[in-house]
Amino acid sequence: MVNRFTSVSTALTVKVVGIICILSFFVDFLILLLPFQPTDRVWQINLATALVDRGIVPLVGLGLLFTGYWIENADAGSDRPQGIDLRFPAVILSSILGLMFLLIFPLHLNNVNQAKTQTLNRITQEADQAEAQLNTRLSQLQAQLNTEQGKAQLDQLRTQTKAQFSEILKDDQKYKQALESSQIPPNIKELLKKAKTDPQALDKAIEQQTDIQTLRTQQLSQVRQRREEAEQQAKDTAWKSGLRIGISSLLLSIGYIIIGWTGLKGMGAVQGGKPRATTR
Repeated sequence: MVNRFTSVSTALTVKVVGIICILSFFVDFLILLLPFQPTDRVWQINLATALVDRGIVPLVGLGLLFTGYWIENADAGSDRPQGIDLRFPAVILSSILGLMFLLIFPLHLNNVNQAKTQTLNRITQEADQAEAQLNTRLSQLQAQLNTEQGKAQLDQLRTQTKAQFSEILKDDQKYKQALESSQIPPNIKELLKKAKTDPQALDKAIEQQTDIQTLRTQQLSQVRQRREEAEQQAKDTAWKSGLRIGISSLLLSIGYIIIGWTGLKGMGAVQGGKPRATTR
């Protein structure tokens, strides 16, 4: 009697937990649909990602539900009245979910690929605009430096910069503090080290840093480097998302389809299947 009560209680508990898992997935599904924007590619990608991430929950729920019925059927001597049999709706639901996750696989890959293309185009446009603005700004600066006043200001700037470095190089204590300071950029520290042994290196560095063509080359290089990094990050994000969500959705679809097909075949709902007689 105790064993029979335990099996009945266990079967009921397992089925209830399974049903809750399935219902919780559909509650999440309805919430994820809001706001409903089916034409927005980003919305589609986020929805597919969220569904696949939660896709294991109803799979576990179906497993628990069928486990509950298996425990219930194993108790052949039970004379307890049977409730609503949810196995047939469960296998139908499993088949539908299998089809849904199977469709998510190619749709998500296509959306991710198109989103990547749009992102790369945007990065290219922003980089081109940055280069154009940089060239315009440096051209204006070059025009100013071509005037007598501009040349005088440039010479004054070079003289002041050299005086500041020379003051540090002449004082060993200041030189040591500058090398140990975390506020001074590494390239300035490297210049101080070179200038300490080769005074002409300081003049060359100051001249290069105040030369418009050198500035243009350096800043264009930085813009292009940031562009390459942004493009690489966009590509990495796209293929990681496509690979993770694509494979996961495919695996989930296989699992759901197997459960649905096996269940329908066992109940005789598909051709070649024979309905099982429940022994009581």
